[in-house]
Parts: sequence; C-alpha cells; structure tokens
Amino acid sequence: MLWIKNILYTLLVPCTVAIYLPWLFLPDQPASSGIWLILAIGLFFLGTTVYAWCLWDFATVGEGTPSPFDAPTHLVVRGLYHYTRNPMYGSVLLLILGWIILFPSIPLLLYGLSVGFSCHLLVTLYEEPDLQKVFPSYGDYCKKVGRWIPRIRMRKTPKS
Repeated sequence: MLWIKNILYTLLVPCTVAIYLPWLFLPDQPASSGIWLILAIGLFFLGTTVYAWCLWDFATVGEGTPSPFDAPTHLVVRGLYHYTRNPMYGSVLLLILGWIILFPSIPLLLYGLSVGFSCHLLVTLYEEPDLQKVFPSYGDYCKKVGRWIPRIRMRKTPKS
C-alpha cells in the first residue's frame, strides 16, 4: 500500500510540476540540439534518478511518502539526505532546468524560477518548523547538512 501511495503522489505532484506544467510553456520552436540536447537529457536522467532514490529512502527508511499528509514517521538522513536536506525538491528543479535548456524561453525560465522560489518558501516557512517539532534531532541535522547545497567538510588531520 505504501508504494501505491508513493507512486500516486509522484504522478499527481512532482510529475505535474516537473513534466506536465513545463510542457504547457514549451515554445513553438524546435528543441535544442548538440551539446544542449545532451545536457538536457543528462539533467532529465539525473533529476529522475535523484527523485527515485529519495522516494526509495522515504518509503524504506522513513516509512512514509513525500506527501505532507502521509509524511515519513522516521527522519531520513541517509542517502542523498546525508548531503543536502532537500534533494527531492532539487530533483524536480533539475527536471525543470532540463526543459529550460531543451526549449529556451522566458516563460519557461520564469516558471522554473517561480517553482524554485515556491519550494524555498515551503521549506523555510512550513516544512523546517514542522520537522523541528516532530523530530527532536532535526536541529542537529540542520547544523550538519545544508538546506540546498551540500556543505564541504574539511577533515582534520591529527597532529604528529
């Protein structure tokens, strides 16, 4: 049942935001070619792979879905969540960036920027405060892991 809920949520929300809605903004021009086509395909592959990995971790470790109505019951800090707190949003933005590169247009660019801004607001105004209430260890997790960009940690070398 959990996998069915994950698949349904994915089809309803991320696929709508990252595939269907960008498709509505596609200009009446041919797709990019050459290196731009290869880059766009790479972003589509990377975005899809990142999303699938995160969905797997949400279901297996978190025992939940990306939906706020059926969120994971355990804080997921493994996999890509070990490096950044929001790789699933990042995956959706990678897919939209792929569309922008494949079909460059101002409306598509503005759509991508508005989705990115909306994700940032959702994370900072709702998700992070809620996760802080639900998971006591979330504050420590935030100190170690960047919200959008992985933090580079320098290894301390022991003094001889």
